[in-house]
Amino acid sequence: MGENPIVSDPDTRHMKKALDKAFVIVQDIFLNETTEFADIVLPSTCFAETEGTFTNTERRVQRVRKAVEPKGESREDWQILSCIMNRIGYQCTYTSARDIYDEMRGLTPSYKGITYERIEKEGICWPCLTEDHLGTPVLHMEGPVIGKGVLVSVEYNPSAETMLADYPIVLMTGRVLEHYHTRTMTKLTHQIDEKYSENYIEINLEDAEKLGINDGDKVRVASLRGEIQTTAVLSTGLKAGTAFMPFHFGEGANILTDAEALDPTSKIPGFKQTGIKVSPI
Repeated sequence: MGENPIVSDPDTRHMKKALDKAFVIVQDIFLNETTEFADIVLPSTCFAETEGTFTNTERRVQRVRKAVEPKGESREDWQILSCIMNRIGYQCTYTSARDIYDEMRGLTPSYKGITYERIEKEGICWPCLTEDHLGTPVLHMEGPVIGKGVLVSVEYNPSAETMLADYPIVLMTGRVLEHYHTRTMTKLTHQIDEKYSENYIEINLEDAEKLGINDGDKVRVASLRGEIQTTAVLSTGLKAGTAFMPFHFGEGANILTDAEALDPTSKIPGFKQTGIKVSPI
């Protein structure tokens, strides 16, 4: 639902193999690279076609009102999920997003005091335990609410990927300002796509000179997982021995990244430390 793992997840070839073996249902507002692997695509609605609430990272619960009617056979997420629940034998009788919110409010003490009527004009931050509570804009006024954290010293262990003689440049992946995640929506905006319509790799000037690469050259980028072709952009903002590539594009950065070598504590893949080699085409 609202995800595009063929672009966003590390080691794209591994992801494709996994989806080829699975029964895949995608629920989204536009077709994307992952829907090509779907057995079923369920058309959902966007924010402007949806009624309900959003809770943002500030913990502010806000009302969202439908501005336009959904197109075609698309439905709101709750309608699709309710239909599936009933078909597989879990009966539910929701008639609106408000029904679901009221159920959640009844089961979640931090939301209990936040009624639809109270957020008609302005949102309220949880926890809000009663209907006369003003909400909690700042959560940790008297100190951490669930207690202080435990600080533990750790030793730095460099990734094996950063010490490969055959792949001497460390690739970092990240975002550009203009695109959002996997471009499912932003690639459909002409002005944005005109500026960033294809993948590129940013390379330090010193490294580029050694490799015989000029700004705008087509280059081959390879890691232990795979190889892609892209455009070189020379930069003075990178340390020698490092490169940067946005992950917004299919058949791009995540062809190269590793899904298996995880940080031992956080279990996060090494998105920022993939060993690569770059060569001119």
